[in-house]
Amino acid sequence: MRNFCRLLLPALFVCWPGAKPASAQNNPPKPFGPVPSAAQLRWHEMEMYVLVHFTPTTFENKEWGYGDADPEIFNPKAFDADQIATAVRAGGFRGLISVAKHHDGFALWPTKTNNYNIKASPWRDGKGDMVMEFMRATRKAGMQFGVYCSAWDRNDPAYGTPAYVSHYREQLSELYTRYGELFTSWHDGANGGDGYYGGARETRKIDRATYYEWEKLWQTTRQLQPGAVIFSDIGPDVRWVGNERGAAGETCWATFTPVGPDGSKPAPGHVVETFLTSGQRDGKFWIPAECDVPHRKGWFYHADQDDQVKTPDQLFAIYLQSVGRGANLSLGIAPMPDGRLHAHDVASLRAFGEKLRKTFSTNLAAGATLLTAQSRPGNAYRPENLLDGDRYSYWAPPDYVHNPVLEVALKGQKRFDLIRLRENIKLGQRLDSVKVEIQRDGGWKALATATSIGSTRLIKLKAPVQAERLRLKLYAPVAPTLSDLALFLEAPGEQMTYLKETTGLDRSAWQILSPASGDSRNALDGNKNTTWLTASGALPVQIVFDLGKQTVFSAFSYLPRQDGAAMGLAERYELETSQDGKEWTIQAAGEFSNIRANPVQQFVRLTRPANCRFLRFTVRSTTQNNNEDRLSIAEFDLYK
Repeated sequence: MRNFCRLLLPALFVCWPGAKPASAQNNPPKPFGPVPSAAQLRWHEMEMYVLVHFTPTTFENKEWGYGDADPEIFNPKAFDADQIATAVRAGGFRGLISVAKHHDGFALWPTKTNNYNIKASPWRDGKGDMVMEFMRATRKAGMQFGVYCSAWDRNDPAYGTPAYVSHYREQLSELYTRYGELFTSWHDGANGGDGYYGGARETRKIDRATYYEWEKLWQTTRQLQPGAVIFSDIGPDVRWVGNERGAAGETCWATFTPVGPDGSKPAPGHVVETFLTSGQRDGKFWIPAECDVPHRKGWFYHADQDDQVKTPDQLFAIYLQSVGRGANLSLGIAPMPDGRLHAHDVASLRAFGEKLRKTFSTNLAAGATLLTAQSRPGNAYRPENLLDGDRYSYWAPPDYVHNPVLEVALKGQKRFDLIRLRENIKLGQRLDSVKVEIQRDGGWKALATATSIGSTRLIKLKAPVQAERLRLKLYAPVAPTLSDLALFLEAPGEQMTYLKETTGLDRSAWQILSPASGDSRNALDGNKNTTWLTASGALPVQIVFDLGKQTVFSAFSYLPRQDGAAMGLAERYELETSQDGKEWTIQAAGEFSNIRANPVQQFVRLTRPANCRFLRFTVRSTTQNNNEDRLSIAEFDLYK
């Protein structure tokens, strides 16, 4: 009787009063809203790639180079592009982006536009081309290749003038014509500020909306690399997700309408960030999100982060929040000064790739019986298309059915904790939401919900469940076009033995002498979720600590606020010590580069150990970018 009903049910619904004639439904569904270009489709299919930061900044142990590094320091004697590309491919990544020039202005290829490039270094006797070596190793490993050339150049003396824009356009043209087909041209949002600028050592500000003439640059990209997607803060092909945690919003639309601060059409680096993380349901353009995150705490290599490389389980959690929410994952990897990846990075990538393969190798929904009363006539739209592994074959109900229901009878009891859904995005992002139910005790019980399905949606359950029957309820403003249904059980990740906790000195006797504030203990309470906000006042802000006794330390750390707010984060700083609180000696000074986008713990090791009773932490600029601000400190620590 059960089998008879399974066969009869679809027929009953086709003949139900109000059903449209089959002949009226033979045409495929019409696209809904913006749809991806061919290049964007290829980008979606990649899902994951890496961004390789390796410049003289690596040898300076900095996050952002100032532009004044001597090219002589750039000599990675054991550079091995194949070792790097092989490790990346083992991690399941499908592409590699070479940071051909970062903000320090040093070009990793022999550009004709300046003398601050690989030719001026002793590496390969000045005859090398690191971009070329990365490209060849990437293709050898079976991956796609892309380039990032920073628009901001802290070395070029012409920066801020029209002459530099010509330099930059020529640099892009060289990269577009020397290294074969590129899958992306990647552009950062950091533009303008203090730098070396040929020895001027000054601050130069530009109008990001007009200075670079982005529209002309994009025309060059389209002409020389028509298959490459252009990434920047706002696209035009791929947008930044708005953070450097690797996390898209729980709701993340691929559709987006860029809007500048004044409501006009903005340029990269000059955009209202409200909708970067979520996208917009009614966005006018298909501009999906890229989720960028470093493999370590910083984008460049720092030896003190060797024990802080993200574990396979941490990378998998990021994967669920990026690829699993319809975005792509861009993982920042950082070679050591010798030109190779550290063993911890290699081990983490290998184990992450293995975890991905074990988790997604078997679709537990394979062979299921799919029952629905609402299918468009024809094999092109049948429910079985959901199980064929093709992103673009799909199940679709008639045009007038916007909220269809699909029942899934699995081949026996299955244990799973991951549900994967995909839409055929060639027809747009159509689904508003989905509800998943399982059959329990003769009835249907809610299991999970999700919004904004798009190219891929991975729904992670709180715990594995055992079930034989599922039911999907879909909600959309038009007929959905669902292309994939899969169930998986997350595989355990290999435990990494390199993980170590760095413990700071005992702070129980510390006192903050100034400035006075009732919540200053939040900076010393061991809780990263509490924050001390100093009173509003003119910069610089000076924090004076009494350590309670003579203290010897070799490093300090500053953790900015962790509540997601981007204001009040220290940028330029000085650390001074004193025996009596009157005479002070500078122990360290510099900048916490990129802290606004990546507000992680900032760890600074001194050139030699310091011995003091009093400590003064001076912050000369913050992310507020004006002369009156409040400084945020979640935690401040010293280390042996």
